[in-house]
Amino acid sequence: MNLPTFPHIQKYQKIIYSSAILHDMCDKKYMCEKEGFQNICDYFQNDFTQKEFLDMKKIITTMSYSTVKKNGFPNHLNHLEIPYNIVREADLLSAYDFDRCMIYSIFKSNKTMFESYDDSDKLFNKRVLKYIDDKLFITSHGKKLSLELEIKALDRIEYWNKIINSSWLL
Repeated sequence: MNLPTFPHIQKYQKIIYSSAILHDMCDKKYMCEKEGFQNICDYFQNDFTQKEFLDMKKIITTMSYSTVKKNGFPNHLNHLEIPYNIVREADLLSAYDFDRCMIYSIFKSNKTMFESYDDSDKLFNKRVLKYIDDKLFITSHGKKLSLELEIKALDRIEYWNKIINSSWLL
């Protein structure tokens, strides 16, 4: 996205990019969220103001799929509502990559390609392919791109299904 095209969010460019890049560095799936965010603050102490850290924390700690599903969209964002949705939707959109999901499953759990396909297929059906129906996209760009990426993901799932179930592998 070319932020200069959107001058009303230009002033949030640093917060948007930094939150998008750093949010998994303190994800509660991988570590203690509070400790992870403190590590970010310590490491980047000379690069951000206290307000920028607070803004990033508001975005990072409330944007995860599980947090939004459990608590809904936060209502305390005020000026950060647009940056929050940009970062959150970008994270959701990246999840439509079925191959990435399979590779993560193989790496994380040392699973075979077959097991990874099954896990990834289940995850997509339980979660990713429900993003649109669950109304997780608010921006027009997110809505449009999610439809395109869902079609590509379904094509990839079908591609892998054919490989997994082909007679030459069995």
